[in-house]
Amino acid sequence: MVDFTSPDPASLHARLRPESLACIDLASARQWSYRQLDADIQRAVAVLQQEGIGKGDRVAVLARNSVHQVILQQAAMRVGAIFVPLNWRLSLPELGALLMDCLPVLLYTDDAIPPLPPGCRQKDMESFRDAVEATAPAPRCAPHSGHDTCIILYTSGTSGVPKGALLTSQFLLATAVNFNILGEVDTGCVFLCDSPMFHVIGAVTQIWPPMLRGGTFIVSSGFQPEATNDRLADAALGVTHYFCVPQMAEALRQASNFQPEKWGKLKALFTGGAPNPASNIRWWLERGVRMVDGYGMTETGTTLGMPLARDILYEKAGAAGIPGPLTSIRIVDDDERDLPDGMAGQILVYGMNVTPGYWNRPEERGRCFTPDGWIRTGDIGRRDADGFISIVDRLKDMFISGGENVYPVEVEAVLIQHPAVREVAVIGVPDARWGEVGMAFVVAEPAARPTAQALADHCQTLIARYKVPKDFRFVESLPRTASGKIQKHVLRQQALEAAPAEDITAMAAS
Repeated sequence: MVDFTSPDPASLHARLRPESLACIDLASARQWSYRQLDADIQRAVAVLQQEGIGKGDRVAVLARNSVHQVILQQAAMRVGAIFVPLNWRLSLPELGALLMDCLPVLLYTDDAIPPLPPGCRQKDMESFRDAVEATAPAPRCAPHSGHDTCIILYTSGTSGVPKGALLTSQFLLATAVNFNILGEVDTGCVFLCDSPMFHVIGAVTQIWPPMLRGGTFIVSSGFQPEATNDRLADAALGVTHYFCVPQMAEALRQASNFQPEKWGKLKALFTGGAPNPASNIRWWLERGVRMVDGYGMTETGTTLGMPLARDILYEKAGAAGIPGPLTSIRIVDDDERDLPDGMAGQILVYGMNVTPGYWNRPEERGRCFTPDGWIRTGDIGRRDADGFISIVDRLKDMFISGGENVYPVEVEAVLIQHPAVREVAVIGVPDARWGEVGMAFVVAEPAARPTAQALADHCQTLIARYKVPKDFRFVESLPRTASGKIQKHVLRQQALEAAPAEDITAMAAS
């Protein structure tokens, strides 16, 4: 393994462009040049050293987005400590379990806290900000290895059991390079950062690409559709890149002040973290906004991305794109043999942007990685003749009906085209005749009253009959993780516990 020192873009640009605007904290209305940001990071290094933090120690954070979270992460990396951002949407028992797993020395928080594990001290984020202001910068530390873990990022837990992915500074650098190339990021870029910093989008993708290029990142304390619409339209902010999950994009669209024609400097609206149907992408393109889908995981960062060319975005809508320059992709069958273009199989990923493993779970390395180091994503993909990869579904979400593979994402993409459907999730459920059949959980548009038969008829015009859900359940909302992913394990439990749904037996059996 070739070693290299940990990247430090704030220090780099403090020398290349010291007076350029590095970041803005919207909650406090404070701005930092790169010279000021680098100095505050070095002050934070002194604060951590005074707290006794050294190499390998964990420093956890339970707080809303702020520039000072970025400063803390950068300072922890300079001293060789490990930054652990925690999901403030979790319950106190869930947070307590994560703290017992990572055993931090310090927990910075602006929220209610669970019982602390042995040896952990709690301080609020305001005290951290005050200490940074009052402390002289520490002497520069010796550089650390780029292969050292610098962040533990807990997966959002669609299976219900979060795992702590180990992120190295090599991972952070590779993710930034991949996104910068795929997303046409330059030194004049301005990123608006709404996504929570306990998610890979928030902690890495919306911060590291602009910082690596010497651009600007603008941090909000959290996503609010009306506020984000105003900020995207604010010429003084000049936002060029905005990253969100598809549900956030839908909330922007539904907000009363949605005026995308005013987003004059926005290069693209980048989406990831959940399926984004082709019909949805084309809707945005027809309104002048380049919606650019991509693919990544907590364990792989930015992996696939679409080009920003409108004609390609329209033609290839529904695809997640091509690999970034520091990433290799394979699509394989059940025996992990490579498949030709056009055939669906599991996506394997290899590159600098891949986690080396999971905190306290060495056994996961053998389960999740091939012997030669490719990570098994658990996602099913299909590559076309031009090299563009579409995400077909999660391997565990695929079900077999009457001997035929059914991919719920494909069915969901058809159902979302119906004008009465706002959101939908499809799962496989046991069936005495067919082995498994589809069950669709549907959130209808306001005032719409679709029937199960009408939705089944709609599906039948676009997909094979064996793919049409047998049952439809109309619900007020879908259970989601903090990052917007639908928790299908919760829906499966609901399917087992609930009363019979509207049944399209005749349609499924014909």
